[in-house]
Amino acid sequence: MITATNLSKIYGGTKVLNIDHLDIPTGESFGLVGNNGAGKTTFFSLLLDLIKPTTGNIFNHEITVSQSEDWKPFTASFIDESFLIGYLTPEEYFYFVGELRGANKADIDSFLANFEDFFHGEILDRKKYLRDLSKGNQKKVGIVAALIGNPKVVILDEPFANLDPTTQIRLKKIIKKLTENRETTVLISSHDLIHVTEVCERIVVLDKGEPVKDIKTSEATLSELESYFSREVGATPVEEL
Repeated sequence: MITATNLSKIYGGTKVLNIDHLDIPTGESFGLVGNNGAGKTTFFSLLLDLIKPTTGNIFNHEITVSQSEDWKPFTASFIDESFLIGYLTPEEYFYFVGELRGANKADIDSFLANFEDFFHGEILDRKKYLRDLSKGNQKKVGIVAALIGNPKVVILDEPFANLDPTTQIRLKKIIKKLTENRETTVLISSHDLIHVTEVCERIVVLDKGEPVKDIKTSEATLSELESYFSREVGATPVEEL
């Protein structure tokens, strides 16, 4: 289970995240949505101890993430291409991550065979460095690398961005399969309301750092989210032509 208590982050006197209490049970597919600046990436950065909270704590399986690194062996993530090592080829990067997680090259080769469709012939055996791949292909590498070693917690920030429609569909199947056994917790942030409602069983809406909705996904969820985010659209005056 992941728990946030009295969690806040302040930059330059502005509170960008303020979560009184949030529990994410083990095995849940959890979605985080909100407009730009809502605090989604800040929450993930705190969860990964990339930044320190101003107040409060996040616990990952009862481990305080800012005070211990014991959560790292079972937690994996892909936030953006800065997580990659640009001067490595995809194969070299996968082997590097595998070594960190106790897997040899044969293990990784066997693991990668499961993602042949997802890679679509654009990743392996291309003799390209990661820095030379497109944003979409970099994202494919980062997502798959995050799944090496069967982590208990997988964190993906905007995983559908820069992916073509076919790859988005394949990624949704991968995410759904991850949580089938109810042992892997998957946290996803996304601006795409359709995708997040399809893969997440629970969605929390952040607005200016505050959780304003906590929804158990149903057939009505997409309409509820669209209605919420359309409020500002309806209130925006349209200049006459």
